[in-house]
Amino acid sequence: MKIGITGTGSYIPSIVTKNEDFLNHEFMETDGSAFEQQNNVIIEKFEAITGIENRRYAKPDLKTSDIGFLAAEEAIANAGVDKEELDYIIFAHNFGDLTPGKIQGDTLPSLATRVKHLLRIQNPKCVAYDLIFGCPGWIEGMIQATAFIKSGMAKKCLVIGGETLSRVVDRHDRDSMIFSDGAGATILEADPPNGEILSHASVTYANEEAYYLYFDKSNSPSESKDTRYIKMQGRKIYEFACVNVPKAMASCLDDSGVAIDDVKKIFIHQANEKMDEAIIKRFYKIYGKAVPENIMPMSIQDLGNSSVATVPTLYDMVLKGKLPEHEVKKGDVVIFASVGAGMNINAIVYKY
Repeated sequence: MKIGITGTGSYIPSIVTKNEDFLNHEFMETDGSAFEQQNNVIIEKFEAITGIENRRYAKPDLKTSDIGFLAAEEAIANAGVDKEELDYIIFAHNFGDLTPGKIQGDTLPSLATRVKHLLRIQNPKCVAYDLIFGCPGWIEGMIQATAFIKSGMAKKCLVIGGETLSRVVDRHDRDSMIFSDGAGATILEADPPNGEILSHASVTYANEEAYYLYFDKSNSPSESKDTRYIKMQGRKIYEFACVNVPKAMASCLDDSGVAIDDVKKIFIHQANEKMDEAIIKRFYKIYGKAVPENIMPMSIQDLGNSSVATVPTLYDMVLKGKLPEHEVKKGDVVIFASVGAGMNINAIVYKY
């Protein structure tokens, strides 16, 4: 049975936050002490490493479920499917619906249920549930939807990745500059007119790696200790990803039976430009190859890291000509890959 993507959609928030917007932030070390460097130096180094110049934030009246709904609407229209024929709605996120200024995430009801409600789907057999798998959540949702279709439990699935990370960042933490908001969605179907998932792979490292990304108090001693923010051990994540993501990608590619030279594009989680470049370089090194020119589309410079939304939005942008230097043609083989909290890594080899 062939299982493929028949429609894509994305929502790119309208609020553009530039690096210079952080010049007046009071950045602190984790112990509350001030950095020796001035903010302009911190920001300059940040941009050189991550590649991020701008990031997108959602308007205050739009929650994660709202932007997920907008991406889903576009994907359904793009696929030309009847929304009442959807068997599953899988919404990958990490923090639920977040209201600016509030300290709690809202996941009751699930964001997938909220999207089903906003889509006005009447069919009770359309099952809606959430998936928390860190940044690789959208890819994992695609893998789960594939399993449902293979088993005969489903024929059409809607998979969404969305997040509003701007609402869980500590303004006193320089890592806050990495994160952003966004949503991407795909329709996955049995026996599509074109497109096919060839292989997939998922792994979880949960020993010393389990808390490389975590929730903790602000770096500022004057902030309430009751409010928690997203935190990460950046250096450890970088080293972990550079070692383990290439191996997972290679395992997935080998299972697909596709030769490395036949891969046309790699859609990798937009976490850090230098890290992504290092991952791809090590991936090709496994096969004794140099990295081909223009193999890796990037959106991080303008969109930042929107967690589960980076891969589906990037793919949608390329398919719809929004990154004109990149294109995917019928018959091209691409790889989706991601790494994030858990620590989780996954990949899909896909023939367009």
